[in-house]
Amino acid sequence: MAACRSSAIHLELRDVYGVVDEDADFAAWKDGWLYDIDDRSSWWNGFHDTIADAVSRGVSVRRARVVSEPVTDYIRYEHSCTPQNLAAGEDVRWLPRRLTSDLLLPGNDLWIFDGVLARVHIFAGDGSHVRDELEDRPEVLKRHTEAFEELWARAIPHAEFQV
Repeated sequence: MAACRSSAIHLELRDVYGVVDEDADFAAWKDGWLYDIDDRSSWWNGFHDTIADAVSRGVSVRRARVVSEPVTDYIRYEHSCTPQNLAAGEDVRWLPRRLTSDLLLPGNDLWIFDGVLARVHIFAGDGSHVRDELEDRPEVLKRHTEAFEELWARAIPHAEFQV
């Protein structure tokens, strides 16, 4: 992200993520805890700094999430935290999986930076992160970018997406 100059797109396709760093917050959320968007010091972290820095350099950062319905508890949790992404400068949209049947989507979550490099996230069945792989073949990046743009065109902006 630090080298990104114009665009960063992020595609998320899973209904559950097993992110160890989020376990405590997810458990607290399931117990009724909600963060206060106005108390930035309680939730802002290095990821938000990275996004805000990129946006301040003029980078467009977009995230599209494909979700099954009814949504999982984890997706409800993500939805409740998305105002943090927006505050950092991301644009986030959601698309129900039932509306993607005619799209050819990548099999894995990924970031694409400036259309020249993808960081592909490989996850296990339980949602735990296994590894990342870098992809720079122009024909693969072109297909993934086109798929993202098709999805983005029909996806629902966060403010309008209800869970």
